[in-house]
Amino acid sequence: SDTGVIRSQHWQPEEQVERAHHQPPISAGRRLSYTGECESVCSLYSHCEEDWSSQESTSMVLDMPFPGGDHVLRKVFIPLRFLLALICLSVTGFACPKSCHCSERNGLTVVQCSSRNLIEIPPDLPHDTVALQLSSNHITKIPNQAFKNLPWLQDLDLSRNAIETVDAGAFQGVTESLRALDLSHNHLQSVPKEAFARLHAKISLSNNPWHCECTLQEVLRELRLDPETVNEVSCHTSVQEEYAGKPVIQVLDSGINFCNFHHKTTDVAMFVTMFGWFSMVIAYVIYYVRHNQEDARRHLEYLKSLPSSSQISKDFDTISTVL
Repeated sequence: SDTGVIRSQHWQPEEQVERAHHQPPISAGRRLSYTGECESVCSLYSHCEEDWSSQESTSMVLDMPFPGGDHVLRKVFIPLRFLLALICLSVTGFACPKSCHCSERNGLTVVQCSSRNLIEIPPDLPHDTVALQLSSNHITKIPNQAFKNLPWLQDLDLSRNAIETVDAGAFQGVTESLRALDLSHNHLQSVPKEAFARLHAKISLSNNPWHCECTLQEVLRELRLDPETVNEVSCHTSVQEEYAGKPVIQVLDSGINFCNFHHKTTDVAMFVTMFGWFSMVIAYVIYYVRHNQEDARRHLEYLKSLPSSSQISKDFDTISTVL
């Protein structure tokens, strides 16, 4: 029949769908090369879904001359919709963010998001990302667990942003895999000690307005700083003003210990506080004595005016003799 000819020569939807289920998984490189095609297919599928849901569009399609009539058209179009949906669902989880460009490195993904006017780290990054370039954007914060879904991330570039805050758990999930981290040319003044805990990456922290104090000293002590930029990590401000503008490593190598200075400052503050309380107590006692001095004098005169016990005893003996 005409229907049989059409099915055998032009389209075999049931066989195509069945074969799609048995295809091997797409490799990382092929996934990346198919990203643009997938977006086009998904766009086509979405467009067709809208058209098919419209009665007017459906009637227009069915009125088109097609061998075998609308029965064959429905047989062809419905499996086509299913196949397009299957393709979209299988690739969506690996799609590159719209604002970035993805490429392949040794079967894994390199995501290029530099100079894209981003204000935050994209949340929909490919799971197999090995390198992430986010330089020259407007990111201001690295939140907790920002990269928790990127277990293979090795190279992270966040330079030339406006980062002011790094949360304590910012790098949870990538502490073991990360090999290079660039936070240079940002607005960092301090970071919590927990932010870089157990991080083994080579880190660049140059050209930030660091405030040199005990916490920063303890953070730097645990880090593996990039030797090429270590002398560009300078004190913008400091708990001791004479060290402002000097490289942090140079100051620490000279024997300065910001933590000791912090402890000394605390001890002096406690001594001043205690001395202040003691002075207040002494002042209150003096004030109380002076304010009540006249009352005390009158009370003493009253006590002196009272008859003594010996005089009372003599008067009692005289009365007894008379009686």
